[in-house]
Amino acid sequence: MEKAHQSIVPVTLVDDADIHAWQEKTDITLRLIRAVMAACQREPKLNAWFNESQLALCQHSQIDLGIAMDAPEGLFVPVLKNIAQESAVNLRKAIDKFKIEVKNRSVSPEDLVGATFVLSNVGVFAGRYATPIIIPPMVAILAIGRIHEKVVSEQGKISVHKQLPLSLTVDHRVITGGEAARFLSALMIDLQAA
Repeated sequence: MEKAHQSIVPVTLVDDADIHAWQEKTDITLRLIRAVMAACQREPKLNAWFNESQLALCQHSQIDLGIAMDAPEGLFVPVLKNIAQESAVNLRKAIDKFKIEVKNRSVSPEDLVGATFVLSNVGVFAGRYATPIIIPPMVAILAIGRIHEKVVSEQGKISVHKQLPLSLTVDHRVITGGEAARFLSALMIDLQAA
């Protein structure tokens, strides 16, 4: 954390994804994983590590997604390896296994390293937006806030839609505002689909 504050130049973009089209009992985490994959395809520079000593950005061909999990002893971030190659069923099994291991403090050290991008769901507890901290050498992190309802105008009629708050923090030394905004836009487009 100290290294992150000393070296990273964080910029956070926030927006809400309208998730009105989602089916009941949609697995929020799996939908977020799908959206992160779509956004990384659109802006692969956010799925990268920055080598400060060489001033070089290393883009990754696969997405190894860190999932932040809260525990009484602190925050753990187990890593789902190569998420694009896994089925939704296998991803859900891996997430559930990590939850148990984090709770029991039995998660292996190998499962806590190698993330290329991190997803943090702060909205489980409270809070709409956040300014999540990027852990070097990564260059981006996405925080999800508490789902809320919003009155919207839809074809001239008033209706109430569920909104999913998104907070994307990027390292502005290597990620431009345009790249961050395009990533967030791609994420929202995927999340807003049925």
